[in-house]
Amino acid sequence: MITTRDIAERLGVSVSTVGRALSDDPRISEETKFRVRQAASEMGYVGNRAARMMRGASSNVVALVIPDIRNSFYSTIAHQLSKNMQAEGFQLMLSETDDDRMVELRHLRELSANRVAGVIIVPTARPHGDSVKLLRTLPHLQLLRRHPALGSQWFGVDDHEALRQATAHLVELGHTRIAYMGGPEELPTGAERLRGFRSALREGGLPDDAGRTELWPPSSVDHGRRATRRLLDGPDAPTALVLGSTQLTLGVLEELSEQGVKVPGELSVVGFGDEPGFSWWGPGLTTTGLPIQEMATGCALWLMRRLKTKPDNDGPYTSVSLGSLVLRGSTAPPGAATTTSGRG
Repeated sequence: MITTRDIAERLGVSVSTVGRALSDDPRISEETKFRVRQAASEMGYVGNRAARMMRGASSNVVALVIPDIRNSFYSTIAHQLSKNMQAEGFQLMLSETDDDRMVELRHLRELSANRVAGVIIVPTARPHGDSVKLLRTLPHLQLLRRHPALGSQWFGVDDHEALRQATAHLVELGHTRIAYMGGPEELPTGAERLRGFRSALREGGLPDDAGRTELWPPSSVDHGRRATRRLLDGPDAPTALVLGSTQLTLGVLEELSEQGVKVPGELSVVGFGDEPGFSWWGPGLTTTGLPIQEMATGCALWLMRRLKTKPDNDGPYTSVSLGSLVLRGSTAPPGAATTTSGRG
């Protein structure tokens, strides 16, 4: 096995100089760093990261702590983050909490024990007190959801405005019986999206009972299917539906297709997120597009800067991205003549 001593002997420098060059020590010139890295690559040197960590150094691993990898939003953002981290010499590690705060705590304890360089976290609704303490010892930022106890570094979407725009579109088309299906109010994202839905109803001059809500913890495809069956059952079924979750959107589309509901003739639908299949489902799904790449790049750049600067430069930071309403064929005035079966 090639060691730093072998590299030092080849280049005629000290072992300590090789070690500092490989760890990007600012005391070593760029020319020397280049020579050392080139020699290390040619000789097949593999650094002993475990030994470095025993001396108190952090790993080159950044953890992404998310509720559910099956949610395409999280898998897509994980892919983009991984590419961004790789370009900076870091690796991305995934931890899945299933929105369980005790699972979240166990993951954070393990990550802390393994000296991860930093954490990007989509927190649970009520993080454990020990999770809060652990995150205070690690460079971290919150993604999408924001919990005040976890610090003031956050990247997210203007959830209120996204759902306000989606609902306002249906109000402008003339719908007066509009249903909303989203995550629970205890989650910051769920609360803001519901607030946006209700704001649009008020701004459109509709009474409080014009909007019917279905809130699910956690959001899932199966919950979307069950909630759709319940919404469509009865004489006061809505003429329009707006979604606040990608997983619920998938469930709604499956159920509408199975029941053969005519979209938008019998029901106008605005989804959440823009999956590849949404553009060709039925008449094409009108939906709220999310700036995933923008958020992932912003998260990566901010965290890389944080890891390369002193902790006392770690001030509050908030980045709010705007969603966009993608108009397709699944929305129309109530009772529109043009109807298309929900089958994709």
